Amino acid sequence: MYRPGASGAGANHIEPPADPDPSEITLADDATVDLSTDLAGKNVEDTLARLDAELIGLATVKQRVREIAALLLIDRARQRFGLQADRPTMHMSFTGGPGTGKTTVALRMAEMLHALGYIRKPKVHTVTRDDLVGQFIGHTAPKTKEALAKAAGGVLFIDEAYYLFRPENERDYGQEVIEILLQEMETERSSLVVIFAGYPDRMETFFSANPGLSSRVAHHIEFPDYTREELLAIAEVMVAQQNFRFGDSAAAAFDDYLDARMARPRFANARSVRNAVDRCRLRQANRLVQEHRPLGKADLMTLTTEDIYGSSVFGDGARAAEEVACPTE
Repeated sequence: MYRPGASGAGANHIEPPADPDPSEITLADDATVDLSTDLAGKNVEDTLARLDAELIGLATVKQRVREIAALLLIDRARQRFGLQADRPTMHMSFTGGPGTGKTTVALRMAEMLHALGYIRKPKVHTVTRDDLVGQFIGHTAPKTKEALAKAAGGVLFIDEAYYLFRPENERDYGQEVIEILLQEMETERSSLVVIFAGYPDRMETFFSANPGLSSRVAHHIEFPDYTREELLAIAEVMVAQQNFRFGDSAAAAFDDYLDARMARPRFANARSVRNAVDRCRLRQANRLVQEHRPLGKADLMTLTTEDIYGSSVFGDGARAAEEVACPTE
């Protein structure tokens, strides 16, 4: 009787071993490696292209990401020739104001590290102090280890990491988190990347007070605030992505808005731009409803100067800020 999988050699037939992965074969000394044919390299280029498309500006950040990618690509090529070296450390610190793209870069970094075989999963598990620190004795270690377990094989992104350190309270449990992280960052380098994120001045204080932690962070990446020109370009991209457009002189009006808003407290870069675009849509909708007339496609797509100059930032004695404070990305 015919049985699927059986051959003329009988039920004890053994399949021949699969061909070895070419990338695992040690090359001869006179061989060459073409990085352009490395599939991982192609995946990295795709990820970097997405990063360029998603984030305007940030040239120094993108350059650092490319340098990290190059390091790991060359490390892979060296391994092909049997050139062994210590596994490079990839723990990082992202410092910058809110809305500067730290979370987006962390996501793309995870994809890139996964494509290059450095981590097993292209995922980012984001936590804050509340996710790690317990309120009672004995609660902190289990919470921290649970977060580490969820991030295993990928990236643990600790937002506003400086809140883990509270020197004014000697009994604060945040120090216990730091001690656990120190151990995990050293012993689990092959299965975990930790990224600390927060405001530059507070992060500097945090690392100064915890030199053991700082010494385990190989890459300190600074995210600068966006220029006004970059913020206007970001606004135009956001508007287009939502199938809107700026009408005549509306882009110039939004530039005026940026000038006024950036001078006020709690400005949050791209996040504030997104909030402003949302409010423009709100005023546009209200304006169109109150006009009591038939509407065409162009009407529904166009944001006018009226929709922008209606912001409270242009009014005399307006509220101190149009937006509420936002946590770091």
